[in-house]
Amino acid sequence: MSARDYLVIDLEATCCDRGTVPKNQMEIIEIGAVLVDGDTLQPKDEFQSFVRPVRHPTLTPFCRELTSITQAQVDAAPGFAEVIERLTRFVVRHAGGGPPPLFSSWGNYDKNQFAQDAAHHRVTLPFGRDHLNIKQAFSDALATRKRFGMGQALRRVGLPLDGTHHRGIDDARNIAKLLPYALGRAVP
Repeated sequence: MSARDYLVIDLEATCCDRGTVPKNQMEIIEIGAVLVDGDTLQPKDEFQSFVRPVRHPTLTPFCRELTSITQAQVDAAPGFAEVIERLTRFVVRHAGGGPPPLFSSWGNYDKNQFAQDAAHHRVTLPFGRDHLNIKQAFSDALATRKRFGMGQALRRVGLPLDGTHHRGIDDARNIAKLLPYALGRAVP
């Protein structure tokens, strides 16, 4: 019997350093996901999409600089409901009639942001309520109370931060590299 796969997700969302985008109105602008084999903990497939925001459709300069996501990329992107339909097809295809992969992310931010956007757009997410907080699991595996940022965790285990930090797909790839350590199947 194969172990359940993991769906490592990292989200980028609208944001502002001046308070013009309230936390409860932040919207997902990129979904990056890496499907990780539950037995080997190796990446199997990826999903990436930009998402067009509707409550604050114009990205702030802070958001563009932080994420490197351009206004043109979100303007040309599909809406949240359409992206979730595509993500659902991705999850169902890989589940093959079995349980969906376990939604996993670095901390609880992504889980909470997904719940907020799903409620706003009245759509159902494709992975249920189960969630693995890899950040917490990583600290637990190292037997420390310290909570590491993703970059700190990569340095702690001697891995490079690949790609562009604060880009959903790149961060999901980096977090997937940390999954074996968080599950206690690799030693730092």
